[in-house]
Amino acid sequence: MSRAKRWTATSATALIMVIAAVPLASSPAHAQEIEVQGPLAGAPAVIGLRDYRQMRLQFQLHSAITLEDEYSRAIMGGGQLMFHFVDWLGIGVWGSYSLAEIDVDLTDQVKAKGQTNEVNVLSLPNAANFDKQIARIKWIAAPQLAFIPLRGKLGIFEKLFVDTDFYIAGGVAFVGLEERAKVTHDQFQACRAMGDSAGMSGSLQAEIGCFSKTQAVRESRVAIAPTFALGLSLYFSNWVAMTLEWRGMPFAWNTSGTDESGDAAGDFPDDAIDEKDRLSHFNHMFTVGLAFYLPTEPRRAHME
Repeated sequence: MSRAKRWTATSATALIMVIAAVPLASSPAHAQEIEVQGPLAGAPAVIGLRDYRQMRLQFQLHSAITLEDEYSRAIMGGGQLMFHFVDWLGIGVWGSYSLAEIDVDLTDQVKAKGQTNEVNVLSLPNAANFDKQIARIKWIAAPQLAFIPLRGKLGIFEKLFVDTDFYIAGGVAFVGLEERAKVTHDQFQACRAMGDSAGMSGSLQAEIGCFSKTQAVRESRVAIAPTFALGLSLYFSNWVAMTLEWRGMPFAWNTSGTDESGDAAGDFPDDAIDEKDRLSHFNHMFTVGLAFYLPTEPRRAHME
């Protein structure tokens, strides 16, 4: 066969293959159905899956620290009691109590370098005692619901694999606060009058002496706020897990114990310390806990 004839036959064969492939390319693709036979026919994806939470009581001990506080951080200890009707939903109560406070650098700077004058004498009568007037969180209690949308295994250094779940909690927080006690406008005027009677030379010192008596007086109250948390549970055994949790609680409080508001005429300050001086803060904290589950043996799914 000549070279021209061979070229013509090859071209014709290629053309026929292209034409035959056109309807195949335009038709929709269909996944091939694979029928599983034998002992795995109709079996679930996972057999013997541990339901770590379903119909179990969770008791947790934790330690926590508040984050990004303006003047003082609270070191807290507490616990949590939850019951899970199903593996993905639980109800219970979370609580924590302040064990110690750590004043931040700003508080130390105010104590060392704060200046008192006629304008701020109510807010800062004595800079050395500033740490006695700042507000502090004393305790927190929160009924809540916990939702567990994700679970799986977490690999640590590609050597250790731990059963893990991710949870979201939400509820209402009752926060026990300790703040500087109220100073009324009448009290302010009384201290100002003491300064006026002392004359020009001793006016400020007389007012400082009067206002200093209000600086360390404390009042306790309970703030009610929404609370929500995000966390991980790392299961080291069938009934023990470590929890890592971030929690937020937005509410208003007077963290500095100072006169922060103006009067009805717009003049600042309003020469009183009261609820008007509370400013909104997004308070949050980080918690590390150890959780225990009862009964100690979890249920296993799809065992039939």
